[in-house]
Amino acid sequence: MPELPEVETTVRGLASILAGETISRVSVRRADLRRPFPPDLAQALTGARVSGLSRRAKYGLIHTDRARTMVFHLGMSGRWRIDPDEIGKHDHLVLETGNGHVLALNDARRFGSVDLVDDDALDAWAPFAALGPEPLGSGLTAQHLARAFVGRIAAIKLMLLDQRIVAGLGNIYVCEALHRARIHPEREAGTVSLPALKRLVPEIRAVLEESIAAGGSTLRDYARPDGELGYFAKDFLVYGREGDPCACGRPVARVVQGGRSTFFCSVCQK
Repeated sequence: MPELPEVETTVRGLASILAGETISRVSVRRADLRRPFPPDLAQALTGARVSGLSRRAKYGLIHTDRARTMVFHLGMSGRWRIDPDEIGKHDHLVLETGNGHVLALNDARRFGSVDLVDDDALDAWAPFAALGPEPLGSGLTAQHLARAFVGRIAAIKLMLLDQRIVAGLGNIYVCEALHRARIHPEREAGTVSLPALKRLVPEIRAVLEESIAAGGSTLRDYARPDGELGYFAKDFLVYGREGDPCACGRPVARVVQGGRSTFFCSVCQK
């Protein structure tokens, strides 16, 4: 599933084409993805000027001068294609701009979503209302995590994946950040010390920023809007490396937590 760096990379790629442009045509090529497309999507966007693009957690936002924002989620396999040679069967939403660009939302598995939200209702919109702070923003601090973890016996890995605690963190980058911070993913969150959390927060930011700089991590379906792959996967220290040697020489281990694979080093992480 595309995680925060992949969504951020996607938004930046779209911004280079869409920001400030007028949407001249909207083609909705099927009724739904994970849920139905907004019935007035084409009407709301046709002729609108894109006033900006942003990201919230794992959602991309395309803002318009009509005080309405198109919010998209890439689901398991979604990606935007810029100026494709042809429109394919999995290109379910196509936007055309006044200067001749074509942007196609491609989603073979159809686990993504597209919504229209009034600007003044964005913060209260149900998927956003309960989100925690952005991991790249000033709201994520060791003190915030310490307060959220008080008395919690759930594993810290699972707590970090809770979007109410931190918005946008996903499996790959939590594994990598915990390894860098030398924290065992199965530790009860409430037992992790403040000094350990002070190590963790900058490592979360660093691994996300490094992945964004590398264009994200291409595993199966993800690619950047320009069609290029993300290259951060080659820098994984533990994720997907079960049995490979950690830097300490010990084989990387794998366990399943909450239905997801967790990769770690039993020597380096305590």
